[in-house]
Amino acid sequence: MTDTAETPHYNRVMLKVSGEALMGDQGYGLNPPTVARIAAEVKAVHDLGVEVCMVIGGGNIFRGLQGSAQGMERTTADYMGMLATVMNALAMQAALEALGVFTRVISAIPMDQICEPYIRRRAVRHLEKKRVCIFTAGTGNPYFTTDTAAALRANEMACDAIFMGKNGVDGVYDKDPRTNPDAKRYDRISYDEALSRNLKVMDTSALALARDNNLPIVVFSLDEPGGFRGILAGKGTYTIVHR
Repeated sequence: MTDTAETPHYNRVMLKVSGEALMGDQGYGLNPPTVARIAAEVKAVHDLGVEVCMVIGGGNIFRGLQGSAQGMERTTADYMGMLATVMNALAMQAALEALGVFTRVISAIPMDQICEPYIRRRAVRHLEKKRVCIFTAGTGNPYFTTDTAAALRANEMACDAIFMGKNGVDGVYDKDPRTNPDAKRYDRISYDEALSRNLKVMDTSALALARDNNLPIVVFSLDEPGGFRGILAGKGTYTIVHR
């Protein structure tokens, strides 16, 4: 029986993780112990009976915008970034299934030998069967970030909230707390204020999509062991962005 102190406030959630979160302290690529640690965080929430879907960025391997800035044609660079997210999703799937969590990697770009194509009703059914769904390859279109993919899939899956797992930051601040010791953290902030002040919650297209569908965004640190599970029960330090 679930401890009432840890009764989750949400039934179905989207966890957005940056690709950089999987690097650990090595500065590039995948750090298996870090991937395993994040997988354990997901399992702890899954064990509460919460239905979990994920979107993972690809910036630890290749970032389309940076490739474009260095002279590569933007569409090609973005597709390369999408493929990087597939690699990260497969790594996370392996880590979750090593912990006994049934997982499906679902791609916006068909690649049937390694993951499922995105079909909304099938993905919903996986969640109902308590499988973790990792949505990958972004939206399948260039010029859109994985933040936008997370907001889109969260709406399509009828998630209760988007959880933005950050590295080294435990919420939304008025300026970068890593370089400004006097930065102020918000407990709650509106979508419109986050947009007008250009606060780094997620990219503006994703934030506007969440606002237009009244989908709360919870920004928290992935560095705190057990933090994801605690925040689902209303404990810990975080910022909630809502109407």
